[in-house]
Order: sequence, then C-alpha cells, then structure tokens
Amino acid sequence: MTTAFVFPGQGAQTIGMGRALAEAYPQARAVFDEVDDALGEKLSALIWEGDIEGLTLTQNAQPALMATSLAAMRALEAEGVSVTRAAFVAGHSLGEYSALAAVGSLSLADTARLLRLRGRAMQAAVPVGEGAMAAILGLDFAAVAKVAQNAAQGEICQVANENDPAQSVVSGNKAAVERAVALAKEAGAKRAVMLPVSAPFHCTLMMPAAAQMAQALSQVEINDPAVPVVANVLAAPVTNAALIRSLLVDQVTGRVRWRTSVEWMAANGVTEIWEIGAGKALSGMIRRIAKDVATRAIGTPEDIKAALEA
Repeated sequence: MTTAFVFPGQGAQTIGMGRALAEAYPQARAVFDEVDDALGEKLSALIWEGDIEGLTLTQNAQPALMATSLAAMRALEAEGVSVTRAAFVAGHSLGEYSALAAVGSLSLADTARLLRLRGRAMQAAVPVGEGAMAAILGLDFAAVAKVAQNAAQGEICQVANENDPAQSVVSGNKAAVERAVALAKEAGAKRAVMLPVSAPFHCTLMMPAAAQMAQALSQVEINDPAVPVVANVLAAPVTNAALIRSLLVDQVTGRVRWRTSVEWMAANGVTEIWEIGAGKALSGMIRRIAKDVATRAIGTPEDIKAALEA
C-alpha cells in the first residue's frame, strides 16, 4: 500500500484543535510552544481558549492550522511513523506550507512567521468589500472556468480552487464574482454561494501579497524536501528547493489545483491518503476525486491509536 500525507487549509480551524495532542505528546506540545515563540505571542491560547472569530482571521488561522498539523505529525513520529513513510506529501493552499515544514524544507519557526505574513499580506492586498469568493457546486471545472471568463467583463474573476470534480471556487472583484454566481445558476449549478471570506484569495488581485511573499521567501532557508511535494500550482511533485521557493510565490495568485493533484497521486500508485491536522474536509474531497483511494484523518490521539492498530 502506497501512502501520501496531506495537510488541510483554511476553513478547517476549530477552537480546541490540537489540544488533546499537546496533552498526550510532549513532542506535539513543543510545536505549539515553538510557534508561540516564533510569533512572540500565545497563539496556542487563542487556538484552545479563544473565540472562533479571532481564530478565523486569516493571519491567525494560517499559522494555527499549520501548528496543529505539525503537532499531529510530531505525535505520529513519536509513535514511530516518519514522514518518509509517505511517497508524496501535499497541502491545500496554506497546507502546502505545513507539508513543507513536515518534510524539512522549511523550519517550523520560519513557517509560522511566513504564514503570519502571508495572512496579513493577503488580507491587506484588497480593501475589505472590494473582493469576494464564491463556491460553485455541480459544474465541472471547464464549465466553471467559462462562467468565470464570462462574468469578468473587464474585472477580475478566476477559478481559485478546483477542489473536486463538482466543486470549484471563483475569486475576484465582488461584482464579477456576484455575476459568476448568477451565471453558474443559469448554467445548471446545483449551488452557487458567496463565501464568508475576508479577501479574494488565489487570483491576480493578490499581486501585492505575492510581492511581499517573494521578498520574505528570499530571506529564509529552504531545503530540498525529504519526500516529494505535490505542488498546488503544478499538480506535480517537486523536490528542488529553488523551485519550491518560486512556486510558493506563484501560489498566492495561482489556482489551487487540488483535484488534479489528487488525480496525479492516484495515477502514480497512491492507494491511501492520511489527512494530517484539523478536520476531515480533504478526505471528503479525495473520496469524490479518487474513489479507490482509502482515506484516514489524523487529528487526535485516538486517530493515531487507530492508525497504529490498522
């Protein structure tokens, strides 16, 4: 059985995530302590005892979800399950940073600081209220791409995420995204809904954030990964540190090619995928993309125990 490890993105955050891991494994607790130190604040207190509105702020959610994923990975390693058990790793948007930290390309402290900056930069790139995102369900990627193109009308409207065969997300100027919702319904979408997000991620409106990330990434050490990373914007594996650096810049404005990433892994022998961190959203997408691939979520000590027993 060939396994891949994947790491969730924004939207998976919940108050209390990772706490049971930190209480059960000193190695997991150390992750949260190191992230707190890197950011110069008690992010762990917000994650475990704060309010969901504060945790959902992009600048908090991104490092918090990464910390939870890395805590789960360290707990697995404490039980003898190394990241090198995986043939490939991948992450959904910010989850790509979690994957890179897990395979040693980025240090934990650098990853926390990069994600704090990424969250702030993406938030600041477009004034609040001027951008939007919408989920479109029940149309394939080609149909959604056509909807986005027709909705743009001189503004920005792009497919930001291809999540599974019948779910995509569009991003851009608010009026253009609203037009896309209407056009998607006319085209036969089961649902087309505006998303409660604070900025239009993964479209060209994020160019100011991409410039900030390019500057920040130029100043951190990036190593070749211990396991090939299936990159969001390529939907193909990368093992070269210099390429990883440039792709992380491209990822700010580029499409998250999650469906094609999973299809690539399934076509290249992956038969089981473990979702490392908070929630089970990726597992649901994977089952809709590649029905023959088994999934397992690893977010609690009980999940780890079940995985070891299996």
